[in-house]
Amino acid sequence: MTYKVKVENLSKVYDLNKDKISKIISLFTFGKIYKQKPFFALKDINFEVMSGDSVGILGLNGSGKTTLSDLLGEVTEPTAGNISIKGKSSLIAINAGLNQDLNGIENIKMKCLMHGLTEVEIEEKFEDIKDFSELGEFLEQPIKTYSSGMRAKLGFAIAIHTDPDVLIIDEALSVGDETFADKCLVKIKEFQEQGKTIFFVSHSASQVRNWCNKAVWIQYGEVEKFDEVDAVVDQYSEFVNQFKNLTKDEQLEYKEKMLTLQKEKSKHFKINKDEFSFFNMFIGLGFFSIFALGVYGQILSIL
Repeated sequence: MTYKVKVENLSKVYDLNKDKISKIISLFTFGKIYKQKPFFALKDINFEVMSGDSVGILGLNGSGKTTLSDLLGEVTEPTAGNISIKGKSSLIAINAGLNQDLNGIENIKMKCLMHGLTEVEIEEKFEDIKDFSELGEFLEQPIKTYSSGMRAKLGFAIAIHTDPDVLIIDEALSVGDETFADKCLVKIKEFQEQGKTIFFVSHSASQVRNWCNKAVWIQYGEVEKFDEVDAVVDQYSEFVNQFKNLTKDEQLEYKEKMLTLQKEKSKHFKINKDEFSFFNMFIGLGFFSIFALGVYGQILSIL
């Protein structure tokens, strides 16, 4: 059996240096005078998932679950490594891909177009999306006025009607009402029966056990375990129980220790920056003018 999703040596690194002056200096020195603070959100992740697999993604807050779901949903790109997906993926998260200034109707059309649907197909599916979302007249209001539950409803309704081959659900079912969540789970079951691949991000080990056949446990940016769901959930649940039995001070100490270790592993990583040549950069007054305007715009965005 061939894989549906293959993750190879996947890493995602962020620069934690938020100093505005340093970033402005970096613009004028082409990154030569700039102190990076690289941080591995994910480091060297590897696993393969087959068609029809439902994979639970488990881990404590801050372990990298959402970063992984964003990478699988192609919302962001990896710093290193590769994700191979055979087919079309769709990420369902509370705010995934929704334009806050557009209303619900406009977001439905925009996201469907992004998923490759034609205007005719969107028109055919619109009423089904509207009915499933249960938002009614609220679809005429801007997304920025929606509650987290309303955004999750809209995101789920859109995603399941774009017929994705790979569905990534990032805790969207943890918000909103229980009735809607039950309806979503029924739809997920239909997708499973159709042989679609599903990734399910959740804090609930029991939920993952009930709805998945495999699971991956992310522990502070690295894979602690990837296996059949019972094996992973049993080990993860044991860890969580031990963690809960710690005092608040001990829990905080553990988290700080793991975060420090994560930062240590990140310390010597260099974020690649484009090599610039002064000769090439300043050839022609017109090019310099464009460059200067670009730098000015970036400074404004930083400030």
